[in-house]
Amino acid sequence: MPLVKVQSRGTENVGGGRRNIVINGAMQVAQRGTSETGVGGADGFFTCDRWGVYQGGTDGRLTMTQDSSAPSGFANSLKLDCTTADTSIASGEYFAIYQRFEGQDVQQIKKGTSDAENITVSFYVKGNASATYAVELFDNDNTRQASQLFNVTTDWTRVVKTFTADTTGAFDDDNAQSLQLNFWIHAGSNLTSGTLNQTFAANDNTNRAVGISSFFDSTDRTFFITGVQLEVGSQASDFQFESFGETLSRCQRYYTVIADGSEFVSSTFGMGAMYNSTNVYGSLKLPTAMRTGPTADMTSGTGYFNFFRNGGADAFDSVTLSVSQREGIEFYNQSEISGTAGHAGFFRIAHSNAKIALTAEL
Repeated sequence: MPLVKVQSRGTENVGGGRRNIVINGAMQVAQRGTSETGVGGADGFFTCDRWGVYQGGTDGRLTMTQDSSAPSGFANSLKLDCTTADTSIASGEYFAIYQRFEGQDVQQIKKGTSDAENITVSFYVKGNASATYAVELFDNDNTRQASQLFNVTTDWTRVVKTFTADTTGAFDDDNAQSLQLNFWIHAGSNLTSGTLNQTFAANDNTNRAVGISSFFDSTDRTFFITGVQLEVGSQASDFQFESFGETLSRCQRYYTVIADGSEFVSSTFGMGAMYNSTNVYGSLKLPTAMRTGPTADMTSGTGYFNFFRNGGADAFDSVTLSVSQREGIEFYNQSEISGTAGHAGFFRIAHSNAKIALTAEL
């Protein structure tokens, strides 16, 4: 079998391997849903997997969607559409979208050593009008950061920003948050009154988003982003595409849907048995080992679930996790079912609004 030569360009392996540290950079996977209104009043994850919202103080609100508008070669983008403007910006206001990375997934950057690597971030953006926003890398382990401005126009444009290697402060080698990629689109003077810090330095909040426009300056404002890539080296390579299944599996380390009534009302989500006359227990092996033992993200209500056993179905309202491990969970319901100890059966979603998911987000 002939050997395949892998060409090297700086520190990048152009022939193979996963160059892109970002997960779901093409906005393919949206397990929580494809649209969310009223975003801006709380932190959280709403649509495209791994892309969170970091906010404070603003009265601005937006609708976030997984959108079909995208540059050539892409099928999806993350769209923000301002629905409530905020033109009086208080000093403490801010809004950003972000993705966080485990320390064990960014060791190749060699941060904090004499061999530290440059980091290149690339992405595609467009909007309804010209605007200026900031992309930031934040080192959570050592409280260091660097930001660079980028421009948005009405056409899809690929932005490439290279951050100089940082020889101060290594990333922890663990499953906790070490690096955060932020896109600042709204900020008050607490984040904008200094001098934009474009190379890694000890964090000073006033230097993080200097010079940006405000996304909330008008209800006409839109912002689209896709093809986000973060890689080692001083040059941007072509976006690294992967299959939907591979992206979904990587996302499920942080969030996984067990059953969703909006897709299939009678979906089965586990096997179980009556522990005694009122307590029923179930267990489930997870499709992907999660980052840590997950917590439940559940939509429940009267008669939302069924336990099928002994030729019948018992309705109940909710389940509670009793054991939460990276590879699997145990769950139970107390007092809503009356049965016979030892009867085995299976659990089903019984309502279109019912949903059981697990989260282990950073």
